[in-house]
Amino acid sequence: MKQTVQKVGRALSAMVMPNLGAFIAWGLITALFIPTGWLPNEKLANMVGPMLSYLLPLLIGYTGGKMVNGVRGGVVGAIATIGVIMGASIPMFLGAMVAGPLGGWCVKKFDEAIDGKIPAGFEMLINNFSAGIIGAILSIICYLGIGPLAESATNVLGAGVGWLVNHKMLPFASILVEPAKVLFLNNAINHGVFTPLGTQQSLEFGRSIYFMIESNPGPGLGLLLAYSFVGKGNAKSSAPGAAVIHFLGGIHEIYFPYVLMNPILILAMMGGGFCGVLTLSVLGGGLIAPASPGSIFAELMMTPRGAYFANCAGILVGGVVSFLLSTVLLKIAGKDNADLEAAQASTRAMKAESKGAAAPAASVKKIVFACDAGMGSSAMGATKLRKKLQAAGLSGITVVHSPVSEVPADADIIVCHRELQGRAVEANSKARVVAITDFLSAPEYDTLIQDLKG
Repeated sequence: MKQTVQKVGRALSAMVMPNLGAFIAWGLITALFIPTGWLPNEKLANMVGPMLSYLLPLLIGYTGGKMVNGVRGGVVGAIATIGVIMGASIPMFLGAMVAGPLGGWCVKKFDEAIDGKIPAGFEMLINNFSAGIIGAILSIICYLGIGPLAESATNVLGAGVGWLVNHKMLPFASILVEPAKVLFLNNAINHGVFTPLGTQQSLEFGRSIYFMIESNPGPGLGLLLAYSFVGKGNAKSSAPGAAVIHFLGGIHEIYFPYVLMNPILILAMMGGGFCGVLTLSVLGGGLIAPASPGSIFAELMMTPRGAYFANCAGILVGGVVSFLLSTVLLKIAGKDNADLEAAQASTRAMKAESKGAAAPAASVKKIVFACDAGMGSSAMGATKLRKKLQAAGLSGITVVHSPVSEVPADADIIVCHRELQGRAVEANSKARVVAITDFLSAPEYDTLIQDLKG
């Protein structure tokens, strides 16, 4: 069940994450030019509606289809998505997440069925007409069936969250959100659930609290500051740097290992999230568009007029409560990082046994740093590893970052968090996998450098 949820969550996240720039562009135009914006402009505000109703769902549908069957699948996915858009009366993000992959899957199955059976010279004709015919059929199906169903599902989700809001129970969502984040479902929750609901609410009310339920950097900051003051060993020394990257850089994944090291701290994260959302609910906080990455800068940029105090208060309260609870829990039940270091050593030993001797640097051409979405912690890790390779005089090795589900086939070494190790092996079973626990001070970086130097 957990694996199924993770797969669905990863798929939803993978369709939204590459298009966050478009969501941010929509948010900025909305914040600036709507009647209650910073620079009201009736003419420019005319872009807000079409971007929300057509541009964003079509981008999601295209991306979903492309995930399944490349550009050809993306085109058919976008054609199917327009049927969903026209078949509903609300922005169809959820429908696009269904229609896009469905279009890619249908054209993929067609391509597999006719593989090797197309007469020479007719390839382009058949490919173009098949995409058009399949797309047209799917758009009609989506218009008549999937669109209304997706609208109903969206209304049910909205009603469920609305019930929490009306009964002043929205803060209780943190009890589910915070543990799910630590299990690397953060992107799935934020972009698969809260982004569609928040975008619709933002269009109606000019802001949405849903955008801050998962992205609030306060609780994570409080946890890392607690480690900085009362933590032990490497965890204490690395926590200040992690706090800077988390709060200013918006890479929330960096605090996950600190929770996994002392699982009882999930209570502190729940408490911080609960109080942060409660504060936002009481004061009327919220963002006008998704804040990605979830840094303080992104939060402030997406804050509409009149909500700065509420949003800053929600972040501050979440951070203070998380800090206090984390401090108490670390003093009472905190463990040092001896168990963590032992686990790292055991992992390295088992990995060496299963993979054999490390490949010499001459045979390593590409190292891929992978994370769940391929944009946050992996980008940071790739930069750090690239600098270490340069300092060691190891040239000719390319270091890139990627989603763990899309690791390139020509990768020689994959570096990822230990929670993603199994998925990395599934993505590329031929590459050597280096599993780490701490993005900042992972000893595996130096071990890898020594292996490559021979």
